[in-house]
Amino acid sequence: MILNEIIKEIENLRLSEKLILVEDIWDSIARSNAELPISEWQKSELAKRYNDYKNGNLMLHDWEGVHEELRSKYK
Repeated sequence: MILNEIIKEIENLRLSEKLILVEDIWDSIARSNAELPISEWQKSELAKRYNDYKNGNLMLHDWEGVHEELRSKYK
């Protein structure tokens, strides 16, 4: 089945069916995440950030604080 045919089939689904399909797709992606390619610059940046975290060189923020700041900023 080619992509256009798949899209047409998706358009014919009810909303509840589309939501189940999206969940199934995300689950499939999560199961295969080890196969996702990551470039050298991304690996380097992740290593740098992790080292900064381990050495206490990052200012960390809890989710509640970040959420509140964003909600007040974008009312």
